[in-house]
This record gives sequence, C-alpha cells and structure tokens, in this order.
Amino acid sequence: METNKGILLESGTNELEIVEFGIGKNKFGINVIKVKEIINPVPITLVPHSHPNVEGIIELREEVLPVVNVADALGFPPSETPEQDKFIVAEFNQQKVVFHVHTVTQIHRISWSQIEKPSDMYQGLESQIIGVIKLKSEMVLLLDFEKIVVEINPESGINIQQVKKLGSRQNSDKKILIAEDSPLLRKLLLDTLTEAGFKYLEFYENGLDAINYLENLIDSGKAEKEVQLVITDIEMPQMDGHHLTKRIKESGELAVLPVIIFSSLITDSLRHKGQVVGADAQISKPEIAELIKLIDRFIL
Repeated sequence: METNKGILLESGTNELEIVEFGIGKNKFGINVIKVKEIINPVPITLVPHSHPNVEGIIELREEVLPVVNVADALGFPPSETPEQDKFIVAEFNQQKVVFHVHTVTQIHRISWSQIEKPSDMYQGLESQIIGVIKLKSEMVLLLDFEKIVVEINPESGINIQQVKKLGSRQNSDKKILIAEDSPLLRKLLLDTLTEAGFKYLEFYENGLDAINYLENLIDSGKAEKEVQLVITDIEMPQMDGHHLTKRIKESGELAVLPVIIFSSLITDSLRHKGQVVGADAQISKPEIAELIKLIDRFIL
C-alpha cells in the first residue's frame, strides 16, 4: 500500500504523523514524512560480504535499493509470522532505503510534546531510540533510522574529513546554539564545528529547551551577546525544529537571529515547510561542509 501524501501537516504546528510498525511484540514508529510507500516483500538479491544488517538489494521502479533488516539492526529475533512482513520504503539524508519490518499497523497524528526524550539510563551514544510515545496503555518507540544507516555505512554520516577539505580556517568568537536530539550527532557536530573554528557552541536536546534558553536571554537582556546563530534539526521530542524556528522568527528580539535547519528531511518537496516558518537556510544532513559555508556567510 502507498502512504497518503495528502495528510502532510502545516508547518510550525509542532505536530507529526508516524507510521506504527512492529518488530516482534515491540511497537516502533517512523515519521510519515520519511516514508515513500509500504509494500509487501519482494524477492531480494543477496550481495556477498555486505553488512550483516543488509539482507540484499531489490529493484523498485527501476531503482536499486538496499534492504535493511530492522530486527537484526535492533538485535531482535526473526519474524514469527513472515507472511505478515512488510517493506517500508523510506527517503532521508538524500538516499532511499528499504526497511524490512514484521508488521505495519496504523498511522498516528500526535504532537512532538507527547514524545518524551529517552532517559540517560537507556539511551546513550549506542541507542537507536530517539523518543518514547505513550499511546493509551502502550508505548511506541521512535527509532533513529539515520543512526541505523550510518552504522551500516559510516561514509553516509557527518565526516570531519569534509571540514579539512575546506582548508585552513581561523577561530571564530561567534556563539552558535544547536538543537539536536541525537547524542551521536551532537558529538559529531561538536567535533566538526570545533575543527572548523567555532569554539563557542551551546547544545540543546530539543527545541523546547532551546527556546526556553533564548527567551531567558531576552529577559536578562543578553540575547544579542550570547547567541549569533541557531542551527536546528527538525525531528526532536517536545518541540520540533520547524516550531522552534517559527517561535524565534515571531519574537521581536530574536527574529534577527539567522536560523539554519540542518536535517535529514530537507528535500525539494519538503523545503517549503522550512520557508513558511522563516528559516534563513536549509541544508540536508550530512552535508557538513555546506553547513559551515552557510555559517560563514551569516556570521563571519
């Protein structure tokens, strides 16, 4: 079945729709925006010496796409009912990937404020969970699909070598606020932006914490001195990047702050959502070199 693209939400409402799917008895979710379609399994061509989590490749509408076994990636046993298995065809980070799951059940429309950030007790750098959604008496875990893909193909992630290709750079005294929920990506951004000469970086795990910090700066009269630019992801618990951008641009004191959306969801068909909320620029992960060039343009 194909997903209904007529249900895309307005920008800046802090809402999203997730496709709920099952691996064993556990329920997981993926943002509808990432899903191109959901199909029944088709024959897979095995690829010798591929990553253990990659089952092989399929051809879909003249495109050759890798198939990732999500159960293997999560350390779960194989499907007990393979006749119910589904393939989720997803697109993000400028690539298409097929995720093999056990069941696909329904679509939920929720607010990012309903998504709790994972506890440090069970998240950490190695966790693939970026949010916990309570739906009635059940919990749905929001998976970090970008991390699953980067673990399979590290070259598809943010790479410090891209920064080094920019040549020698001077240190900057400009202060940058970064809203990013993934611990792994926060570390990668810290490493790469520091390498690029940006030493004053303030990280927040979601848009709500970021806007609270910025509004406290307004109250103390320090907004212009403490932050010169904002970089935000889109998918974050509590408050997403589109709503954060909208809040910044609707604030008289903060509206002058340049906001760059740096997300796996930047595509030609979705770019308008960032434009509507007033983003100054939008760059798709993992294009870190392009992000640095934009930072230079706005604050150097």
